[in-house]
Amino acid sequence: CEVYDADGLYVPSETEHSPLIGFAYDGFPIYGAFGFKNSDGTGGIVRIQSSYQLRNISERNTYADGTAVDSGPDISDEYFLGYFREDYEFIDHPEEDYLDEHNGRFCITPEYPEGTYAYFATVNEDWTSAYPYVVGPTFYGVLENRSVTSVDEETIVYDGEEMGNAISDMEEVSINIFPNPSADLITIQLGQLIKETVNLKLINAEGQVLKTTKVNPGASLAYFNMQAFPSGIYFIEIQGADFRKTQKVILERD
Repeated sequence: CEVYDADGLYVPSETEHSPLIGFAYDGFPIYGAFGFKNSDGTGGIVRIQSSYQLRNISERNTYADGTAVDSGPDISDEYFLGYFREDYEFIDHPEEDYLDEHNGRFCITPEYPEGTYAYFATVNEDWTSAYPYVVGPTFYGVLENRSVTSVDEETIVYDGEEMGNAISDMEEVSINIFPNPSADLITIQLGQLIKETVNLKLINAEGQVLKTTKVNPGASLAYFNMQAFPSGIYFIEIQGADFRKTQKVILERD
């Protein structure tokens, strides 16, 4: 997976508990990447971590527990380590900010001050998605494959008409690029949902295009991972069908 992108749902923050972003099919809540370090709500805000890691293998002929399995393709550039979920193994950690085999834990959250079992959308240090991403290979609770047709709690509902009001004049869209200066990750946030695809280019001071990405219609966020680039001045070009804007960003490392 690419950089963790909530598509306008929320911007991950390292200083506050991530919001409740949904419910799994077993009824338990799903939170973003950050929560209380300790399950009792103490310890400050930390990145909640997956307990899965890549196996040290070159051939795919066993499961992580050693059980033999019909051989899959060998590790290669095409079928790289991590291509299949069987490439990961669960490592039990004693620390409370590591999750169980379902990618969840019992803990206190802002919405559940008495505690609940909760899943977390796990990410790495650079905010790239970390396996198993949201819910683990198995659910903690009883799976009920059901659709929600109504919600009693206060919510914001987006329907076809609302989405039809997404802004189409890019001149009216506010653009926020942060953090700037940055040490590793740059987020581009459009102030409103948009109707058209917006293409983004990361350009160095010599005018070379280093990376490209896009914001799809109905979304508002994009990211550039800057870890591979040296400190210096860069430019982000934001372009729609009839719109182009360039903003300067600074990459600083100690």
